[in-house]
Amino acid sequence: MRRNLLATATVAVAALSLAACGTTEPSSDDSAAAKKPAAGKITLTDAKGTKVTLDGPATKVVATEWNVVEDLVALGVTPVGVADVKGYTAWNTAAPLTGAPKDIGTRGEPSIDTVAALAPDLVVATTDLAPAVVKQLRKVAPVLELTAADGADQIGSMTESVDLIAKATGKETEADALKKGFEDSLAEGKKALEDAGLGGAEIASADGYEASNQVSIRAYTGTSLLGAVNEKLGLKNAWKVKGDESYGLATTDVEGLTGLGDVQFTYVANDADGDTFTGPLAKNAVWKSLPFVKDGNVHRLPDGVWMFGGPRSMEAYIDSLVDALTK
Repeated sequence: MRRNLLATATVAVAALSLAACGTTEPSSDDSAAAKKPAAGKITLTDAKGTKVTLDGPATKVVATEWNVVEDLVALGVTPVGVADVKGYTAWNTAAPLTGAPKDIGTRGEPSIDTVAALAPDLVVATTDLAPAVVKQLRKVAPVLELTAADGADQIGSMTESVDLIAKATGKETEADALKKGFEDSLAEGKKALEDAGLGGAEIASADGYEASNQVSIRAYTGTSLLGAVNEKLGLKNAWKVKGDESYGLATTDVEGLTGLGDVQFTYVANDADGDTFTGPLAKNAVWKSLPFVKDGNVHRLPDGVWMFGGPRSMEAYIDSLVDALTK
């Protein structure tokens, strides 16, 4: 799967100074008026600490990463430009694209010329986008950088991104409804699992890929977004490996699965990229010997559940997970 992620950005902030002429002191009313923001203007502080000022709620928005594309669509904003439209359509069905957004290129390397031709009033990116790319995009339009992932608080980071996008687009009421839907889904999912006798069950969430005839399995540890949601559902993360600081992901091989024991093993795959677990691993002796494989506790989640998405994706994940574990 194509998830080569890029890192941080730096931005220069310009300051304007005003000089007064003559000896007349400004009145208190004049001073208050000078400090009062222009009508309709929106000023936000993004994940990088950069002040982003808009003339009003953004309507022509370009998005460079799939989670922010999802959030825009879920809030009722149709982005005019989207990175890797084909990939988004395959991997994120929780918030289907509407209209015909322009494909601006890859998530790591959007085409600046294509973005400029769209004349957006806002570009929404994440902190994974390279600083040089962000610098170029700022010459086209204001750029709002959101936290890509945060192993210390994945759910908090996810909802904070929703709130920032909502403020930038005038969709704060919709954001409240979106967050409530996610919380309701968590509560309902937890109850369904408890009713099925699965409260506190151990779970190992994963995906897998093959390169040079070598199978790698990616573990979604307790500090991943899926891991955080699993915990909220009352499940226990079975992975012993430590995930990376941002995404909470760790890589192992099939031998690394032998320490999991008798768990519920769930994985994400997509027909667009193939299924490692029913493909290369199907005839692997170690894989076939694992307790959860023998017991039939291996569950593939439906296509289109984006593991790094927003509230809509996590609602879809909860629904598919509960369905898989309780059927």
